[in-house]
This record gives sequence, C-alpha cells and structure tokens, in this order.
Amino acid sequence: MLWRLVKGLVIALLLIVLVAIGFGYYYVRTTTLPRTSGRLALKGLSATAEVLRDDRGVLLVKAQSLPDLFFAQGVAHAQERLWQMEFQRRLGAGRLAEVLGPAALSTDKFMRTLGVYRAAEDAYRALSPATRDLLDAYTAGVNAYLESHPPLPLEFKLLGFKPAPWKPADVLVWAKLMSWELSKNYDQELLRYRLLARGLSKARINRLMPPYPEDAPTVLRSAAARPGPADERLAGALRARDRALFPRLGASNNWVLAPKKTTTGGALLANDPHLRLTAPSIWILMELKAPGFHAVGASFPGLPGIVIGRNDAIAWGVTNMGPDVQDLYVLKEVKGGYLYQGEVRPYRVRRETIRVKGEKPVVLNVRETVYGPVISDAVEVPGGRPLALRWVSLDPGDTTLQAFLKIDAARNWQEFTEALKDYVAPSQNFVFADRKGNIGYYAPGRIPIRKPGHTGAYPVPGDGSWDWQGWIPFEALPHVYNPPQGYIVTANNKVVPKGYPYLLEVDWNQPFRAMRIEERIRAKPRLGLEDLKAIQLDQVSLLYRLFRPVLAKLKPRSQRARTWQKRLLAWDGNETAKSEEAAVFEAWYTELTRLPQAEVGERYWDRPRYLLAAMEEGDPACQKRGMSCLAFAAQALEAALDRLGPEIRPWGQLHPAVFAHLVMSKDPRVRPIFERRIAHGGDRHTVNVGIYRPEDFRMFWGPSYRQLVDLAHPDRSLFIHPMGQSGNVMSRHYADLLPLWARGAYLPMRAGEPRARLVLEPAR
Repeated sequence: MLWRLVKGLVIALLLIVLVAIGFGYYYVRTTTLPRTSGRLALKGLSATAEVLRDDRGVLLVKAQSLPDLFFAQGVAHAQERLWQMEFQRRLGAGRLAEVLGPAALSTDKFMRTLGVYRAAEDAYRALSPATRDLLDAYTAGVNAYLESHPPLPLEFKLLGFKPAPWKPADVLVWAKLMSWELSKNYDQELLRYRLLARGLSKARINRLMPPYPEDAPTVLRSAAARPGPADERLAGALRARDRALFPRLGASNNWVLAPKKTTTGGALLANDPHLRLTAPSIWILMELKAPGFHAVGASFPGLPGIVIGRNDAIAWGVTNMGPDVQDLYVLKEVKGGYLYQGEVRPYRVRRETIRVKGEKPVVLNVRETVYGPVISDAVEVPGGRPLALRWVSLDPGDTTLQAFLKIDAARNWQEFTEALKDYVAPSQNFVFADRKGNIGYYAPGRIPIRKPGHTGAYPVPGDGSWDWQGWIPFEALPHVYNPPQGYIVTANNKVVPKGYPYLLEVDWNQPFRAMRIEERIRAKPRLGLEDLKAIQLDQVSLLYRLFRPVLAKLKPRSQRARTWQKRLLAWDGNETAKSEEAAVFEAWYTELTRLPQAEVGERYWDRPRYLLAAMEEGDPACQKRGMSCLAFAAQALEAALDRLGPEIRPWGQLHPAVFAHLVMSKDPRVRPIFERRIAHGGDRHTVNVGIYRPEDFRMFWGPSYRQLVDLAHPDRSLFIHPMGQSGNVMSRHYADLLPLWARGAYLPMRAGEPRARLVLEPAR
C-alpha cells in the first residue's frame, strides 16, 4: 500500500515537472518569437509592403518603392536577428560593458581607441543623398519594428535590457568591423616587430615568414623601426587583444566560367566566403523585389541590400584580396607631443566615457595623431614606445555601402565597374558574370602607394619620412574582362603577376586552394553546375601532396608509426570527415609547426613554405634541438599518434565545426542552448576549407555561405549557409540548415513557396 502511494506521488511529481517544462518552453517561445503572419502597421512606410518566408525561412521582401523596400528589409532583419544586430553595434561602439559588465571592459577600451564608430558616423556624411535616403529608410524600418513593442530574443531577457533606437552609424559600424577583420596586415606587422624585438634578424624573419619568392628581396630590404625589449611585450599584448576579438584566419574562394567552358550555354559563377562560424550565421538569405529592382543572395543582418548574389542581369561573388591598407608608426615622444617632420605636434585627445554594468563609469583618454589613434594605448604595457595606426577605413570619405547598393542594381560590366569606383574597403576580389556570357574580375578599393623601401611589413618611424604617397588609381587596380582562357579563379592567392607596378601586400595566402580549383576546372573541357558543386565541396589537400615526400623519407621508431606512415603514403589526400588518415596527417603537421617554438615564442607556427624548406634543406631550429629536421619530423609523427591515443577517431569527430554564440558560449550554464557543433573535414588549404585551432582541432572558421549561379538558367542557381535563418534560439529555423550545409546540400537560390506572409502597412 505504501509503495503504491510513493509510486503515485513520484508519477504525479514527474507530471507536474513535465507540465512546468512544457509551459515554460511555450512561454519562452511565445514571448521571444516574432510575428511572421498577419498585418503590422508601422510608422514611416509610405505604401504596403510584404515580408514572406518559405519553409526554410528564406525571406522575400516586396515593396512598391526602393525606400519602402529597404524599410521592410530593416524590419525583416530586426525580426530574425535583433540580438545579433545589437551585439554588432555595441561591439563597434565600444558599449558591451554596459550590458556584460567588467569582463567586456578591455574590449570596449580597444574599440574606443580604434574609433570605428566615429569613422562610421563620418561615412554616413560621405554618402550621396540618394544612398543616405535608402540607409535612413532601413534604419527607420528597424526603429518602427522596435516601436511596435515586439517580443525580444532570449538574450535580452537573460541580460536584462531592451534595445535603444537605431542610428545610421549603428548600421555602418558593422561594415567597419568587417573591414577590420579582413585587413590582416596589422597582425603581421606586430608579429614581425615582436620577432625583431626578440633579436631575430630580418633575414631570419624572412625565412620564418616566407613571402612569395619574387617578393622576398623587397621584404628583406624593408624599412623598419628598431624595437626595444619592452616593445616585444607591447606587440604581443596588442596581437593578443586583437586576435581575441578578430582571429585573422579567414579565407574565401570564387571563380567564374565563360560559356565556352560550360555545358549550360551561359556563364557560371561560384563563391564561398570563409568567415567565422557563429550562432547565428553571419549571413541571412534574402530576395528583394521592387519596381525596377530585383536582387537575391546573402545579406548581412544590420546592413541594407544584398552583399553577394545576383539580379536579373548579372551575378557577382567576392573573396578577400587582403591588400596592405594598414601601417603602424613608431612615435618619438618629446615634451608637448611627438616629433613629426622636424616639429613638435601635440596629440589631439578625445575623452571616452565607458559605462560598466554594476560599476562606476571608466574614463578613457584616446590620443590621436596625424596618422590616426595611438593604438598602443589600448593595452597597458609600460615601457613600450607608442604606436600610431594609419588605416584606410578610419579615413574620411568611405562610400563602400553606396558601391554595394549600386552593384545590386547594375545591369552590365560598365555599370558594375562604375559602382566599384565608390568602393573603399575592405578591398575584395570581385568576380562578375552576366546573362550575355561576359565574365570579369576587379579588385576595387583605396590602396595606398608607399615610398620605395617601405613594404608595410614592419612598423616604421612616425616622423613623416614614411607617409603614404596617395592611392593606386582605379584604372590601375587588378582587373580583367573576358580573358582568353575562359575562366577566372581567386582564393586569397596573389592576384598580380611579377612586374605589376604597385606593391599590394607581402603576406599573400598560400595558393593551394586556387591551384586545386584551377586543376579541377582544367580537367574537363566543359563544366556544369554539378561540377561546380563538386569543386566547392572538394577536400583534397594540396598541403598533403606538398609534404608527402617528407613522409616518405621518415624513419619512425615505433611499429605503430611505421604502419601509419605506410597508410598515409597510400592515401589520396582526401580529407573527408570519415577519414582516419586525415586525422593522423593533420596531427602530424600540427606537431611539425612546433619546430621554431623556442625561437619565435609561439607554440604553433603554421608556415608551410618555411616548414617544407626546413625539411628539405635543414634549419637552425633543428640544430638547436640537436637533430636533423627529418629526425624531428619522425619524432613529430610519434608525438601525433600519442596525442591521438590508441584508437584513431575519424577526422570529423576530432575536428567539429563549432558555431559559437559570441556572448552566451562564454557561460557554461547556457552554452548548450545556443552553441552547435557538427562533424567536418578539410583543412586550412582545402577548397572546402576546415580551418582549425591547433590546440584542440576544433573548427571555428569555414564556408559561411555557398553560392552557385547559372546565368543561362538563373532559377537553377543554388545557395546555402550554415545554422539557420533565425537568430532566435527558440525558432525552428535557428539551426535547421546546419545538417544540409554539413553534407553539401543546397537550397534553390530564391525564396520558395510562402509559408508565412506578413503584410506591412503604413500606420495611420
């Protein structure tokens, strides 16, 4: 009898708990998800507009004028990605500590010192009146949605605040942050400066950080300021602060084929930008329609227009060219300021007040120079000489948003290139195709001309002797139209031939992805959309091919290592998620990157050309270890197998793609709710890239968007991005695209049959 009573009470309690969980889930869903059907009256709209969603959440926004179209796009972005947009603007404005507390204070100090929000405010003033009108309409759409008192995403409830009204600079600051993330020279300059401070010669640094062979003599003779001992700590602290916010690991592929290289009768275009994998995705898939305007593709939540995509006449894709548009200047401080052109220049000081949740405000005095902010003030390292930053995106006159909105409406190569004249930064490799079969490439942007002897590889004296000399003329920037080979490929590789009259940069990415794409294009006389898909998903590692001869020369000690050596030599280098050989090869290569650890002061040194030269020719780092480099490589194979353990897991299990929430993943209590992981193959150099963190092999960077456009049959075009369309963790579209992306599936590049229709109408 007692047992039955206890059993009944337990069952009753379980039912109560289940009901409570169900009610809680229902309550959270209904109080956080936006309204996607029915009618919504909003101030600022001049005529009725529509926001439609298909069964995958792909958005179709329709309006009767361009201002209303971008107003409605602002509403749609805010509905799906309000928290993401809030985080982006707070990060750019240096206002995270207001809601996250003291943990975000160092980030805010860095961003306030950098001054990107002030640059965004200036960029708004630089836009044409017509572009400002469209940006104002987008901003008004966001604000009108907020004024409708919508349900707020869960992040706002957990952090206990509501979003303030939007400003145009809140929109433009995200473009500035993307420009910073894709401008990689700052990090490389600091690294070389730190190595100089450690006592390494330029010749040794050149060997450790090998530029393209034809650029090596130029880099070796590059001007550089002489650092002192404290400058090593300063450079290290600045790199650590920046890399914690924006790890410089991005990559991208794009290519375009003329009709003579396709089976479709028209041009084909492919693009997959590799950016940080986040929850939610950095992109949102969208189709925009208004009289005389139709564009579809990937948009940035928080920015109007389509960034990568197609319209009814053309298609375009982008990869990061990565030219050097940043320079660090070492200042000589004197009483009253710093020495510039033989005169004492006083610092211009701006006072920044940073509010901190739960604490008193912090006042930050930012020093400005003729070059830009004294960026070294963002970290507290005593003794280091001040470093001022010159960066294109801090200069006045940035009209990059204007360029993108013009691209969305361009109908041919002439209008496309005319739009690119407004483009400032970050300079990208744009590939182009149109319905008539023309293909082209242009790398627009404001790229500085430097004096002979100044390569931008090292910080230089800030005394006026190494100032920029102007900008590369638009007509002289890299470009080509209808090349005779019938195709164009870019993958962050060097895009100009030997003899190009201007220095673009000295730290080009490895050419492996571009080589593999071109290899597969040339393998068939004509290609179709399925061929482009296979190329985009290709995970054959040219890094493996490069190091295979090294593997063949090894003499491992253990039987296990000898067995795996044979398996690796018999392997085809295809780094699928199921491959065990990929796991062993990548673990071995990671151990190889430890070679110069003591010399450079970094645990991993992923420089393939340096490592290969060391294996083939020997290197002082091996001599310091008291062994040959091949003996070190054999030892590295043993260490890799020890690290992997007795049972080798497939590469995808060892190497998951991690989609981290940029705030909630830092809290282990809620991380499982927001974060997602899925098996993935590839490495940094495969076409289907799988950039991983060497400490744990986890992949935080990868294909953030995939696009395949058939200009002969536009409706057959395809696109996909990971995670899902919604940034709301309670939505069924939060991560429903992730399994499709992981297995290489795509969606039709258009909004499908509407599942939900929201009619926006002017408020009376």
